[in-house]
Amino acid sequence: MQNIKLKWLYLVILSLIWGSSFILIKKSLVGLSPMQLGALRTVFAAIFLFSIGFRSIKTIRGTEWKWVAISAFVGTFIPAFLFAFAETEIDSGITSILNSLTPLITFVLGVLLFSIRFSKNQLLGVIIGLIGSVGLIWEGSIINPDQNYGYAFLVIIATFGYGINVNIIKRHLQHISPMAIANGNFVVLIIPALIVLFFSNFFDLKAFSNQDMQTSIMYMAILAVIGTGIAKLMFNKLIQISTPVFASSVTYTMPIIALVWGLWDGEKFSGYQLLASGVIIFGVYLTNKNR
Repeated sequence: MQNIKLKWLYLVILSLIWGSSFILIKKSLVGLSPMQLGALRTVFAAIFLFSIGFRSIKTIRGTEWKWVAISAFVGTFIPAFLFAFAETEIDSGITSILNSLTPLITFVLGVLLFSIRFSKNQLLGVIIGLIGSVGLIWEGSIINPDQNYGYAFLVIIATFGYGINVNIIKRHLQHISPMAIANGNFVVLIIPALIVLFFSNFFDLKAFSNQDMQTSIMYMAILAVIGTGIAKLMFNKLIQISTPVFASSVTYTMPIIALVWGLWDGEKFSGYQLLASGVIIFGVYLTNKNR
């Protein structure tokens, strides 16, 4: 009973945090390039997590580091860059809705790679969710002709990474503490992130003195510490006390928060897009039903 209450509490908090992360990415991109944003987000989150729980990595055994490393790249590092590049062309609200495909993709990967059984309703949910995604992208390209909706597929690729990640944690890292998993992830990622940051011209003194960059770094720091560091700890715990599909269903409510932020920031959102969003959520609901 305690785990049931706790998992719903985590779900609500994560929805608020990650729902706000899309507008933070958008604001961070004003003064930072996508490569700088992705790398800095990783570095700042690593510093935060190392400061509160670095010793926890001692609990990770040698054979488990392979899964920790895969989890790190597909669940954190690569998506950070994919979302940053995506939001250079498409609105933050649309990005969040496409991200709601994560539970659906998690289920599909569970069936294909982890031998999870499925029902006709769940298969129907996959099809409906994909139809909604096509509709959302199509309508978005019409009402925002100046935006390149081909970048929407970067978000979909990121959801595949998230889907692989939650299945890996549930299957191979279930017995490791969320703190150890998170710190282990960033032990793996800190060097690649610093290399990317070095070659991104971030340390150019002229660029660094720019006011836009300084403001963007502030937004990015909030995104890294709260949206990546703290949220990752909570999400790892949520996976362990629930199921992969329930954990990824945080994307049900994230779009609500993200859309409110997007509309507040002047983004366009049509009735047809609202309908397509509803189709996606319904598809994800069918996929998640009875799991």
